[in-house]
Amino acid sequence: MRVPIPRDLSSLLQAGMWRSLASLGIKVGTAGLTYLTYVVLSRTQTPDEYGHFAFGLALATVLAIVAGVGQPLAAMRLWAEQRGNGDAAAARETIAAGSTITFLASIALGVVLCLLTLAYLPFLAPGDTANHIYAAAILILPLALSEYNSAALRAQGSLWTALLPRDIFWRLLLPVAVILLFLQGHVLSGPDALVLSAGILMLMLALQMQVGGRRYAIWPAMAPVRSHLRRWGRLSFWLLMGALIETLALNIDVILVGLMLDLESAGLYFNAFRTAGLMTLFTFAIELVIAPMVAEHYYAGNMRKAQAVTTLCAWAGFIFSLLIFAGFAFFGDLVLSLFGPSYEQGWLILILLAFGLLFDAATGPSKIVMMMTGHERAYVAIYGAITLAGVALQVALIPIYGILGAALVNMGARILAQMAIAFWCRYRIGLDTSLIGLLALRRLPA
Repeated sequence: MRVPIPRDLSSLLQAGMWRSLASLGIKVGTAGLTYLTYVVLSRTQTPDEYGHFAFGLALATVLAIVAGVGQPLAAMRLWAEQRGNGDAAAARETIAAGSTITFLASIALGVVLCLLTLAYLPFLAPGDTANHIYAAAILILPLALSEYNSAALRAQGSLWTALLPRDIFWRLLLPVAVILLFLQGHVLSGPDALVLSAGILMLMLALQMQVGGRRYAIWPAMAPVRSHLRRWGRLSFWLLMGALIETLALNIDVILVGLMLDLESAGLYFNAFRTAGLMTLFTFAIELVIAPMVAEHYYAGNMRKAQAVTTLCAWAGFIFSLLIFAGFAFFGDLVLSLFGPSYEQGWLILILLAFGLLFDAATGPSKIVMMMTGHERAYVAIYGAITLAGVALQVALIPIYGILGAALVNMGARILAQMAIAFWCRYRIGLDTSLIGLLALRRLPA
């Protein structure tokens, strides 16, 4: 039976597709440049040094989310909510306070990580180094601030200013710098690559704030911080927990493999996971556009438009993911061989991780819907419990089954978690984020 495309969904396709396509174009460029960076580093470094880089990057990524204190999602949600209530001044203060909180928390967390690393030095095995952990501490601030700036600018309707500095310029300059240094005889260690990444990203952030600050609210300010924390501190905490759980699901495997096996295995798993992540390009790109739209339509009580937005996201993301998954099934070993001959053995790991992400795409933007509609506590409880249970299972299985055990648990936990939060969205929020959400449009009033 053919299901007709509703008129409001058709209008959304026409009105918003150019932004989604532009966002996709940037994300495709981001993925290509990121992949190029990893290929260049893996080809110019020893497997051990590349493992140091992968471990440090995963650690810095997780800690950068902690340093964000939930402010990126708070900026997207509160800007739409406060502007919708006619309080533009409060919306600007929210952005300024979030920027200040992110900056201060990043500095504090970097210092704490360095102190903890100093305390750990006497327990290092002979010949081991902790320099990659110090380098990860340096990378926390630029990663956290770039994530916040991107969210704050997207909330205000920016696309190019929000995404170009971090997603294109930084990721273009980094591999170019690595290649130029290599041609001059300088082979970067893992810590060197992390510090270089931090330095270039800070330059891009300075450019972004200089250009974006002329038109958008982006600069930090101390004055509204106290009132912001008093009013929105609890919301920020739950948004932080939600973002942290999602980031743990994407990075904890690499950290566990590096700690429980070796850094070479961490590098192989890192490459397989980042390759599988290419499947999420369209979903992530379109979520950048729909997040503020979902909040706007939901709080305005227009559930039909909110459903149309989520349905568009689900179908577009799934079709794209399915095509990429098919490519991995036939040519995944060739893709992984770009990193070097030793990485081809990661094909099965790639397929397992990719299947979990394919199921993720089929359930649509359930996380965004929960976080943008005031159900962040439920998201943390559901997704967090399943993710943490998966981590505990990985700790038990990695010593026995190695990276295969880590991948199997990751796939199973992701499928279970996505099913749970998709059901929550359907029965508690009233939005079906999955592929069958197209049918739900017919029962919602126009």
